[in-house]
Amino acid sequence: QVQLVESGGGLVQPGGSLRLSCTASRNIISISVMDWYRQAPGKEREVVATIAIGGSTNYVESVKGRFTNTINNAKDTVYLPMDSLKPEDTAVYFCSARLINGWGKGTLVTVSS
Repeated sequence: QVQLVESGGGLVQPGGSLRLSCTASRNIISISVMDWYRQAPGKEREVVATIAIGGSTNYVESVKGRFTNTINNAKDTVYLPMDSLKPEDTAVYFCSARLINGWGKGTLVTVSS
């Protein structure tokens, strides 16, 4: 069974940066639409970014200009570079592959001074 594993979260001060990674146990990223979701405590899960198979990405308005995608040689991994982080970005971040209709276990991002 294909599994997704998120990593790269941690504690960062406001204005800082992190780069999240999502790695698949099998190479499905190149053939599946991918989504990044986040869920803050007490709130519903929301989509942050949607990555088409061709690589074009749509971001939620609140992160545009701060969260980006990146080109790399690893077909089993997608990245979410996050800059200018704000306290409201604090959440557990999940990646999802629509092909398997599932999520990883998430990685916690905490933005606090």
